[in-house]
Amino acid sequence: MKFEKLNIIFRIFSYLKPFLLKTVFVIFLMIIVMIINLINPYFFKVAIDKYIANNDLNGLFMIGGLILLLNIISLFLSRIRIIEMGKITNKIVLNIRHELYEHIQKLSFSFFDSRPVGKILARVVNDVNSLQQLFANSITSLIPELLTLIFVAAIMFYMNYKLALASMIILPLLIIGLFLIETISRKRWMEYRNNRSELNAFTHEAISGIRVVKTFTAENKTNNRFKLLTNKMMNSFVNAVKINDWFWAMVFVSWGIGSVVVFYLSVKMINLNEVTVGTVVAFVGYISMFWRPIMNLSNFYNSLVTNISAAERIFEILDTEPNIVNPENAEIMPKINGHIEFKNVYFSYDRDIVLNNVSFKINPGETIALVGPTGAGKTTIVNLISRFYDPQKGQILIDGYNIKNVDLESLRSQMGIMLQDTFLFSDTIKNNIKYGKLDATDEEIIKAAKSVHAHEFIMKLEKGYDTDVNERGVRLSIGERQLISFARALLANPSILILDEATSNIDTHTEKLVQDGIKKLLKGRTSFVIAHRLSTIRNADRIFYIDNGRIIETGNHSELMRKKGYYYNLYISQFKFLEIGA
Repeated sequence: MKFEKLNIIFRIFSYLKPFLLKTVFVIFLMIIVMIINLINPYFFKVAIDKYIANNDLNGLFMIGGLILLLNIISLFLSRIRIIEMGKITNKIVLNIRHELYEHIQKLSFSFFDSRPVGKILARVVNDVNSLQQLFANSITSLIPELLTLIFVAAIMFYMNYKLALASMIILPLLIIGLFLIETISRKRWMEYRNNRSELNAFTHEAISGIRVVKTFTAENKTNNRFKLLTNKMMNSFVNAVKINDWFWAMVFVSWGIGSVVVFYLSVKMINLNEVTVGTVVAFVGYISMFWRPIMNLSNFYNSLVTNISAAERIFEILDTEPNIVNPENAEIMPKINGHIEFKNVYFSYDRDIVLNNVSFKINPGETIALVGPTGAGKTTIVNLISRFYDPQKGQILIDGYNIKNVDLESLRSQMGIMLQDTFLFSDTIKNNIKYGKLDATDEEIIKAAKSVHAHEFIMKLEKGYDTDVNERGVRLSIGERQLISFARALLANPSILILDEATSNIDTHTEKLVQDGIKKLLKGRTSFVIAHRLSTIRNADRIFYIDNGRIIETGNHSELMRKKGYYYNLYISQFKFLEIGA
């Protein structure tokens, strides 16, 4: 466990390497300030024993002026040190946050499947912020305070070894006590951070689903849950702080005991003429300077204990390897023609098999409709084609290329995907459509919007294409969001198109208009359409009926209706339901 902790500490401070010269400069400034502080008590000794004792006012004013000048210099250098240290720590925190965010973007879907968004946000924001204080303390406290402690101890032993030993008599017990506190404190701070992440996750989820909460009048339930999690976080914080507070108590008590022993001993030594009054005055100053670094080092150690759990959580994500990566010497996927083949594909998310020995071939330009009950494996098939996941067994080939061996960007950049759960960024309509092709011109954006008949409603908005849709597109209706998303997919001009319940939230009138755009888009492209509304897939070249991870039936609409099998029963039951509803 100790080696693990040391590895984390070394890893934390490895982020100082790019700023090594600036850090050395800051340390140099602090050493100068430290030296000035160290000689202050000695100047008082000289002033008392030499100038005050001999009524030498000129010498006293001279040494007083020197002390004043040196301390003004110390104040000026301290100011520079604070500014430079702030720049270093902020840049380090910025680098860590960028590294963490970039790494999160590289992680596979399986990582996000098992973690709430709120907990990931807590790592990127709160945990990274926690390291800022640690870096600042490490440079401003660790190195200079260690040097101060060493030099002060040396001066004290040089002045009088008896008084030096007396002032440090309680130090071994203090070290043992701090070690015991640290062992308990680390666990409690880890518990607090976990509780804080849990609260962040719940808050994010509750606010995102506020419409559901209000619809079902579940405000009291969510309030009670929020209070429970808040109290849980507060209690764990209080428990951690209670242990931390023992750091200062133990240091102050040790300081007090050491000072009392020194005062008691120094009175006897003055009476025996073993020390001068000036020496005792200087020694009292050095006692303060000896315990203050111990206090500051305890503060640093406390900060380290407090924040090492944050570092552990950050490194846990940074050490998580994405499941889906480019292989060595990955091939660049050439322009896709659209021939797709599944060869004995098995896939499971956990233990339950989602796809069981699935095999099929798709010809270029074919439109394939995937139908079947919920959880049958329809979305999994299109996720595997995009290589968001890898099958446990079998191969997936596109134009004869095993997609495990090709460059991910060259593969996905040739695919257009539109999902039922439409996601729009907090940006303008233009930029949301432009996501499909980042270098698209305004003319191309408008053309794509017109193809799906989104242009009409966009132009009715106050700022047209420059209208901000707000977070997740809440300013627009669900159907309008889907039209924007559809325009985005059109703009990408993909070789393979995937529509996962893409028209489920569009009204019947708008759907008829969109179907015209879909026909144009599907022409010459290999396409997969997942739809529960069977009227939208009647013109598909082939329909796959999927259930229990297998393709049960294949054929076009007419062929499957003549078979009077699974697809026929699903189709008839859906239209009977619509007739009853009518």
